[in-house]
Parts: sequence; C-alpha cells; structure tokens
Amino acid sequence: MPTPRGPLSHAVITALADGPGEGLPDTSAVDAADPYGDDAQLALYALYEQHYRGFDGVPDELEWDPALLAVRRELERSFLAALRADTPGGRTAEQALDELLVEPVDQTGSVSHHLAGEGESWQMREYVMLRSLYHLKEADPHLWVVPRLRGRAKAGMVAIEYDEFGAGRADRIHSQLFADLMDDLGLNTDYGHYLDAAPAEALVTVNLMSLFGLHRALRGALVGHFAAVEITSSPGSRRLAAAMRRLEAGPAAEHFYAEHVEADAVHEQVVRHEVVAGLLADEPFLDADVAFGADATGFVEDRLARHLLAAWEEGRSALYEGHAVSAARPR
Repeated sequence: MPTPRGPLSHAVITALADGPGEGLPDTSAVDAADPYGDDAQLALYALYEQHYRGFDGVPDELEWDPALLAVRRELERSFLAALRADTPGGRTAEQALDELLVEPVDQTGSVSHHLAGEGESWQMREYVMLRSLYHLKEADPHLWVVPRLRGRAKAGMVAIEYDEFGAGRADRIHSQLFADLMDDLGLNTDYGHYLDAAPAEALVTVNLMSLFGLHRALRGALVGHFAAVEITSSPGSRRLAAAMRRLEAGPAAEHFYAEHVEADAVHEQVVRHEVVAGLLADEPFLDADVAFGADATGFVEDRLARHLLAAWEEGRSALYEGHAVSAARPR
C-alpha cells in the first residue's frame, strides 16, 4: 500500500486497509483538490489498482464496493473535466494523429533527446523507475477496449496486443522485457515497487489509460491514446536505445527499446489503418473522442517531460520527496 499524500489519498488508503466507513471524500472534498495533484492522483491510482493486481491485505471484493466506486466517480469527474479543459478541441482524429508524425524542430523539451545526448546514469535510472508504473502494466488497460470493438478495429487491436504479450512466449511479454531492463540497471523489478517514488506527473500518465480503459463511453479516447503511444514510440525508442548503449546500461536495457523501434513502426500502420479507421467506419461519431484521447496523451506526457527536465537541469532528483537515487552504477 502506498503512503498517503493528503486527505483524499489518506481516506482512500485507510478504506482499502480497514474497509469503507465514515470519512470517505465527498464531492466538495474532491472539488477542493488539484485534479492533477499528488493527493488526488494517488487516491485515483489506489482505486484503479483494484482492477489490476490490487494490494496485499486488501480483499478482492472491494474492487466493486459501492462506496469506493462513488469516490472514484468523483475523482474521475474532476480529472476528466480538467483534461477536457486543457486539451484542444475541434480537431479530427486524422488531424490529431497526423501531427504526431512530425517531430518538432526544437527538441529541448524531449526526455529521449536529453537522455540520448547528455543524460546521466542516475537520470536514466529515475526515468526507468517512473516508467515502471506504466510499462509493468503496459498493454493491460488497452485490452479492456477489445470487447467494445468489432470487425477491423477488433482484429487490428488484438493483433497488436498479441505482439505486446509476447506472441505466446512469456519471456517475450513486453512488461517482462521491461523488468529485464530494470534488472540491468540494478533496480527492483517487483510490480508497483516504485509507486511511492512517483510524482503526480507520472501517476497521471498511468491513470489516464486506466480512466479511458475502464469506461465504454471513452472507448474512442482509449483508441486515441493507444494510437498516440504507438505512433510516437518508434523514434523515441530509437533514441532511448542509443542512450542505453551510450551509458553502457546492459544488453537487456538496450534490447527493450530496440525491440520497440521495429515493432512499433509496424504497429503504427496497423493502429491507424485498421484500429482507428475500422472504429470510425463503424462509429464515425467517435472521431472527436479519438482526437481527444490522442491530445490528452500528449498533454500529460508533456507535463511529465517538463517535470523531469526541470529537475534534472537543476541537478536534483525528479522523484517524489525523499526518493532520490544514487548516480553511481550499482554494479
């Protein structure tokens, strides 16, 4: 169980540990909190985790506890309203996805460019620690959309997910490849181990895909999120593979990103021409939702990048309070 970061997360974590009772947050408490802040995002992350692997000591039946679901609904309402207010509207899915194909000339805000060119070992380790919350889940939340698709969209989605889950080989599951990467860096590979080290900006990136994945009404946004991840992955992975090589991080560390250079170049084509196109052929009214999902993904990723680079430029840790890692190579 994570350490609370304020009244919302304290109330949620206490309810998970002891059972729901008095003192759960209401609408006014949620409205008073920053929807992107540490307290609200950790509370939401803890509630979402009940739909993944859960926490030690928390009964499985709390996944669908009405009182906890009511709190989650309020946190999601606040989070989704903030995302809609902070992402551009009025664009088609094609416009939003086309924009992702062109990398900006100014790369000063790019974490992968920084790590490839001048990043230090301790910065790479921090990056991997924070990304572990995402990559040790990786494709899991995207599977929730499969029953909500049909025809081309479903077939294309399952084809990509089959690759993500190792094409039938447990040692090739992408979350396992990321765990192997972490091992090369001397990091703990346990699922969720670095939750307490993750600042809100990192929690938001994981909560976004859980939010979209768990709601059928947001299936278009989930497809937009998935498309944005696949389209932007290949060039970023190429730079991160180069960074691992430059820092002599180890073969498994380099392999994870090298694998994504080729795989995601193929996935990009499938997701655009089969998943997105298939979905919009079946449900054209979801076009704006797909664009929103892609734009929201870029928005939260940019927030995380700004947080990381601002901290590193000042020579300080980007991890949550008191979790800085040593710059020395562990082995």
